[in-house]
Amino acid sequence: MGQGRLPRLPLPRRCRTPRLGRLKRMPGAGVIRPGLVSISFRALAPDRIVELCAQAGLAVIEWGGDVHVPHGDEPTARTVLARTREAGLAVSGYGSYYRAGVSEAAGLPFQRVLDTALALGAPRIRVWAGSCGSQQAGPDERAAVIADLQRITTMACAAGVQILVEHHEGTLCDSPSSSLAVLREVPGLHTGWQPYHGASDPDRIADLRAHLALVQTIHVFHWRRDDQARLHRLPLADGADVWRPCLDLFRETGRDIDALLEFVPDDDPGRLASEAATLRAWL
Repeated sequence: MGQGRLPRLPLPRRCRTPRLGRLKRMPGAGVIRPGLVSISFRALAPDRIVELCAQAGLAVIEWGGDVHVPHGDEPTARTVLARTREAGLAVSGYGSYYRAGVSEAAGLPFQRVLDTALALGAPRIRVWAGSCGSQQAGPDERAAVIADLQRITTMACAAGVQILVEHHEGTLCDSPSSSLAVLREVPGLHTGWQPYHGASDPDRIADLRAHLALVQTIHVFHWRRDDQARLHRLPLADGADVWRPCLDLFRETGRDIDALLEFVPDDDPGRLASEAATLRAWL
């Protein structure tokens, strides 16, 4: 057994996941719930975010663990849950900033994150696969990340909560192939999918198709790089050619999923209504 590895423990049946590439097609269309990632508006209070989401016709919110529902602040988590439900909305998940293989030693115990998610009524927790890209991570660092993902997935599953690892640069899930490798090594682990910046439209569709069996949420945005490689946040409507096929893929599975707006042009809360209207029109 490699350094830092944990034995693979059997997972309860409810936490077992289908094999990648072996997705069973279900009859009928799945329900895609439109929502928001709360950290899109870090400067706003949770009550204001709830109000904006309700006004925009959204259904769910992924609450962030850095500002709106800080890790370990269970009273705030319970208050935010109550406010969310009072507005007729649901909690999609807890967007933690726990980095597997890193955060525990840095002073953020996963148990604290899990307890906060439970107080929030979150069915899933988003985490990051370490703090180093797949091409830069050495064998020991990679082993530590995988071992920690195995550990926290088992802990969360015992509490009835899913773990989602985010598609993100600067982590082991920074490319389609590396992300798939991580998911294969951690039974019960799911993914929160989002397109990689700079990927071509066909590559994005291929990436999503490869991960589809384990995707539970998607972060929806439309960003493009200019000639100087600078990212620009564009209106979601400009990305119809990419996002419509993505959403069609989910509908074909017959599974339910949350499509969460992440950031808006100019970080302007006043743009949320139009972005939400675009997303809802596609659903």
